[in-house]
Amino acid sequence: MAYTYTNSKGNTYILHGRSRVLKSGKTQTLYFFAKETKEGALDAVPAGYHVAETKTGLPVLKRN
Repeated sequence: MAYTYTNSKGNTYILHGRSRVLKSGKTQTLYFFAKETKEGALDAVPAGYHVAETKTGLPVLKRN
């Protein structure tokens, strides 16, 4: 079951994550919210992060 977040306006978003390898060889994970379930949907918020909402109502992940 994918992690969902309902914002103050009543819109539901699903948390996703994608990993990519940088030129330096490090792996970087990009976290994002989408209105539809896509490949890479996550079951929970990653450790060390929490969900916050922007002024426009878009959910974002912030570090603790």
